[in-house]
Amino acid sequence: MQEDITDPQQSAAEGNAADDVSLLQTQLVEAQAQLAAAKIEAASARDAQLRAAAELDNVRKRAEREISNSLKYGADRVLGELLAISDSLDLGLQAAAAPEANVKAIADGLALTRQQLSAFFEKHGVKVVDPAGQPFNPDLHEAVSAIESAEVAPNHVLSVMQKGYRLHDRLLRPAMVMVAKAPSTPAQ
Repeated sequence: MQEDITDPQQSAAEGNAADDVSLLQTQLVEAQAQLAAAKIEAASARDAQLRAAAELDNVRKRAEREISNSLKYGADRVLGELLAISDSLDLGLQAAAAPEANVKAIADGLALTRQQLSAFFEKHGVKVVDPAGQPFNPDLHEAVSAIESAEVAPNHVLSVMQKGYRLHDRLLRPAMVMVAKAPSTPAQ
């Protein structure tokens, strides 16, 4: 019978190799588990990113719709208030067209309609720029002509051809005015 003779060094080397293989297999399993976890985390992050992008796009579209509707229908309340003034004007025109039209009654009706319009302007922050007798201000007034005047100081508004209007602090329309200038002295 032949005895099995093993070399102690060979046996130790085979044991070390087996340990190394076992260690590598363990590391491989751990790396595969980490890779699987990283793939799941990446997929989750990608899904969250896509959802956030979709939500941002929805918010942008909603904001665009709201802005469009505001521009389209934002004046409906103000215009609705103007309808009463339009109705008053229509009634005045009908009264003026009647054969028994009374000039005084029509004038009174126009005055009431003008009061409605003035109240509407006041309610919405519109102020009249009526600068008669005031110094000329090119920021608020548009000079149509300059006329010599001994009664009104030079560079002051002599007469207002068309009133101007302001909305709060913003000029909607300048007042069209005639400005006084010093009378020319006769040549000596």
